[in-house]
Amino acid sequence: MLRLFRYCYRVPLVILHGTFGLPFVMLLLNPWTARISVYGEPLDHWVVGWWSRVLVRIFGLRMRRFGTPLPDAVLFVANHVSWLDITVLHSQRWMGFVAKAEIERWPLIGPIARRAGTIYHQRGDNVSLHGVMHQMLDRLQNGQAVGVFPEGRTHAGDSIGIFHARIFQPAILSGKPAQPVAIKYGEKGSAQQIMAFAAKEHFLGNLIRVLGEPSRVCEVHFLEPVAVSEEGRRKIADLCRQRIIDVMAAQ
Repeated sequence: MLRLFRYCYRVPLVILHGTFGLPFVMLLLNPWTARISVYGEPLDHWVVGWWSRVLVRIFGLRMRRFGTPLPDAVLFVANHVSWLDITVLHSQRWMGFVAKAEIERWPLIGPIARRAGTIYHQRGDNVSLHGVMHQMLDRLQNGQAVGVFPEGRTHAGDSIGIFHARIFQPAILSGKPAQPVAIKYGEKGSAQQIMAFAAKEHFLGNLIRVLGEPSRVCEVHFLEPVAVSEEGRRKIADLCRQRIIDVMAAQ
């Protein structure tokens, strides 16, 4: 009955946010708004953050941020639990994500991700990966933040996969730092497996299930950055992963 009650007010809110909020955001995501500053950041970045904060609140997430995201050009590297991860991170700090190409077709998330500067990668395609690396390098060299999930895919929420070292190469070439970010759903990360995709669960099925979940805390921990000039990319990947693991294990 409680799940049904939550659907009764959250479903209309999602529809309203998609029907009115999405066109509003799409209208403001253009080269001209990038020149306007709101609360110290470009208007197009601010509006993506606003849209994301509203969406995660509709899904019952109460955001808590720990640490401070680095300004300007930085490679943010986070653990990957849910399709909501991108929206959760955008609610805290703008960054252009590297994401799988399928996301572009997802409702709600796809249109915003595309206009918010997401770099799409076709899995298993080396040509696509080569292009992604060049785009990442170009953005970092031009002072823009990039967000990646070095595990390469979402996991069941009970562990953190090995970080692919190659994704750190643009940070090394540009000389920009990598800042690990730990995402914890629920008190002390108790809802990681609830928010993650269940076995054989598709995007829409997960969206509907999560929409009916009780309200809970979502913690975003911006951790000590790694100076990429000091280590090779495998060492950088392992350091970032270990710092996230340490936070996830903390009670």
